[in-house]
Amino acid sequence: MKWTEICIHTTNEAVEPISNILHETGASGVVIEDPLDLIVDRDDSFGEVFELSSEDYPDEGVFIKAYMPVTSFLAETVEEIKQAINHLITFDIDLGHNQITLSEVHEEDWATAWKKYYKPVKISDRITITPTWEDYSPKSEDELVIELDPGMAFGTGTHPTTILSIQALETYTNEKDTVIDVGCGSGVLSIASVLLGADKVYAYDLDEVAVKSTKINAKVNKVDDKIEIKQNNLLNHVNIEADIIVSNILAEIIVRFIEDAWNNLKQDGLFITSGIIQTKKQMVMEAIEKQGFEIVQINEQEDWVSIIAKKK
Repeated sequence: MKWTEICIHTTNEAVEPISNILHETGASGVVIEDPLDLIVDRDDSFGEVFELSSEDYPDEGVFIKAYMPVTSFLAETVEEIKQAINHLITFDIDLGHNQITLSEVHEEDWATAWKKYYKPVKISDRITITPTWEDYSPKSEDELVIELDPGMAFGTGTHPTTILSIQALETYTNEKDTVIDVGCGSGVLSIASVLLGADKVYAYDLDEVAVKSTKINAKVNKVDDKIEIKQNNLLNHVNIEADIIVSNILAEIIVRFIEDAWNNLKQDGLFITSGIIQTKKQMVMEAIEKQGFEIVQINEQEDWVSIIAKKK
């Protein structure tokens, strides 16, 4: 089968929304080539080091790549992607170069080659994320392992926004907690919550692919009995008393359901938000505090921010 590689030259800020657009138009996964990966000095205690070639990366900005089968509908699909990306400007998202290029690739060239770059990665003190095809054994008694198949959608679970979310969950999740995961994507935060002690997790996403992906990953990690997964628009019509609400999505979306988050949290419950680019940090902080939350911690990695707030 012939495939077309769609490459979008954009900004780090636009990675999450453009990746979502690609998933919604049929891509089963995306490749993100960020030149920061070539220079970031990672903490020796987290992750592993792999050889990366600078020739694969842009001088500035980010490459986002997806693969579509060559069909008679490809031109319409590409046009749909372009229009959806351009629409992001209305959300005040910087698209940078916003250049889209197409190239033909052969299935055997990419179907498995990318897997050599995806290895087990320790992203917090206790949690390691590993691909389902890797034979990995915990290095200590308290290490928690999450298995993901990034081919299904939503990446490898090692994006800074995901890391910040999991590190916050590791700090604040207690035994028997009830957790709500808003915009669950691959389900990695829901799975992490259960492994860290949560007794019940409610996972919501508007995207059917995300709901399916979360169900599969929950079953792979043997936590599906504790995660209730539903297709839902944010917290619309949700009425649950949660100890923690976690959400790793766009800042513009977070501010839309802050009141609903407040209403679904117990007294002293925590609202963990991530997916916030530095330029939107103040906007989210002000909206959270206006609702009555007390901000208890702010964590940052690269250009991304996570805010943890308490219902007082």
